[in-house]
Amino acid sequence: MRKILLIKTSSLGDVVHNFPAVSDIRRNFPDAAIDWVVEEAYLPLVALHPGVRRGIPVAIRRWRRRPLSFATWTELGKLLQTFKRDQYDAIIDTQGLIKSALLALAARGRRHGFDAASAREPIAARFYDVCHQVARDQHAVVRNCELAARALGYRQEEVIEYGLRSGGSRLSRTRECRIVLLHSTSRADKHWPEDQWVELGKLLEAAGAAVVLPWGSINERLRSERIASSLRHAQIPEALSMQAVAALLEQCNGVAGLDTGLTHLAAALGTPVAAIYCATDPGLTGVYGATRARNLGGPGRSPQAPQVFEALQNCGAM
Repeated sequence: MRKILLIKTSSLGDVVHNFPAVSDIRRNFPDAAIDWVVEEAYLPLVALHPGVRRGIPVAIRRWRRRPLSFATWTELGKLLQTFKRDQYDAIIDTQGLIKSALLALAARGRRHGFDAASAREPIAARFYDVCHQVARDQHAVVRNCELAARALGYRQEEVIEYGLRSGGSRLSRTRECRIVLLHSTSRADKHWPEDQWVELGKLLEAAGAAVVLPWGSINERLRSERIASSLRHAQIPEALSMQAVAALLEQCNGVAGLDTGLTHLAAALGTPVAAIYCATDPGLTGVYGATRARNLGGPGRSPQAPQVFEALQNCGAM
């Protein structure tokens, strides 16, 4: 049995883009034991893929805020002990950052990663035993799959399979057509104007759909409330766990969302998705390999609400 360690700690969208590599490995090595090092917030997400034996949580974001605290050093010590328990046949760092390369260095096994020309932070390549050249002008999903294929010596396939199981069921949908609007993202330039969200919501309600506006922070809740105030029956759920969000995204009829990890997660779960791009190139980080999803817009060419509504119709959300 091969033991393989994947390192992709964050962010949410990057984690989702790594799932097809897990599916590829499992397809080529059905008995492989695949572990995955990931930020603690995304540990429940990694558990959605049945091909992952174990998620190994790290808390780099939290540790950076308190680098000298006793709790930080205690947790680091436990992580090192976890790494010592297994000798891996291959350690594959698909993140290509110094922080992920150092995690690879702490584990036991032959370390694979991007070469200096391919990695997001070139110095990371110094920490690998084997460096692989992977073109940077490809989609992130393709890059992850190609690196895994090169590291393990199999032929990369064109089929993209995310392989996620949220634990929810599409049979549990209500008769009401529910469309989730993911209006929040980490960068200001990725945002879509609120009046466009309102116009889209009105188009959806006129077509008989119920609009759901989830949120994850106070500012996001306030935005949900502002959008909902201009609609008739918009639903604003309470704060949701990662598992609950995944279930919502799988069980709803469709999702319109910005360039954010939850939009990619919805597409990976097989939900019809209209992905809205305002500042980033969907050719590199857009929704990928999902037959029921559409990418709209790009840098300097944001789509309009009727285009998003039409995309939701065309991909089977309504």
